[in-house]
Amino acid sequence: MRVNIGQIKEMKQKGEKIAMLTAYDYSTAKIVDEVGVPLILVGDSLGMVVLGYETPIPVTMDVMIHHTKAVVRGTSRALIVGDMPFMTYTISVEEALRNAARFIQEAGCQSVKLEGGVTVAGTVRRMVQCGIPVMGHIGLTPQSVNQLGGWRVQGKTPEAASQLLKDALALEEAGAFSIVLEQVPTPLATLISKKLSIPTIGIGAGNGCDGQVLVIHDVFGLSDRVPKLAKKYASIGETMKQAVTQYFNEVKHGEFPTDANGFTMDESLLAELKK
Repeated sequence: MRVNIGQIKEMKQKGEKIAMLTAYDYSTAKIVDEVGVPLILVGDSLGMVVLGYETPIPVTMDVMIHHTKAVVRGTSRALIVGDMPFMTYTISVEEALRNAARFIQEAGCQSVKLEGGVTVAGTVRRMVQCGIPVMGHIGLTPQSVNQLGGWRVQGKTPEAASQLLKDALALEEAGAFSIVLEQVPTPLATLISKKLSIPTIGIGAGNGCDGQVLVIHDVFGLSDRVPKLAKKYASIGETMKQAVTQYFNEVKHGEFPTDANGFTMDESLLAELKK
């Protein structure tokens, strides 16, 4: 039985911290799901960590659907959140609904995430009215990185901090079941979390949030550089490199495969073939 949005909201009410991780493929999603992480985000961050782009902006709906399907197939318990890509929910409410519906119908996820606050609250409201659970995302919004002038902490001026609070309240009022706060000063993120009745999921927003999210590649040590807001829990990248190096050397020197890695056949048949 999958986790539902009611259970996620209840975790905040109980004071239980909420863990969320990204996943972009079947095998990784299966591992995260088996551990019991309640929320898995198929983030458009896959554009950078999986596809090698500098930003998530080139990622399309078709790409997101493709990866989300794989994550859904690898899970049975976690609530899967599909990240709506750049410009798929801002041209019109109708187009936003069509794209969100694709995530639910085609990809099989249970909710969607979109960036923005007051400006997208109307769209969030319509999605919720249509039965589509929505996770909000404010603060550093990666799809707006060009407009924001880079990967900078948000909400550091009185005006910007006030706007983030307004954005959070607007998303809650519109029916969002939770909100990601990215690269927001810890005191401000803590204040927003206390003001809201829905959970906040922080990334670079301190421990005052109701939950946390990290990119799985940072957790595994697969990223070229782990950002300050993240933590490397393993060095799987180095382990993978060592394994590939050993394989390469064994093949090069004829040490792999051995007889143990092969298969036999009837010797009489082989003798006939040799004739």
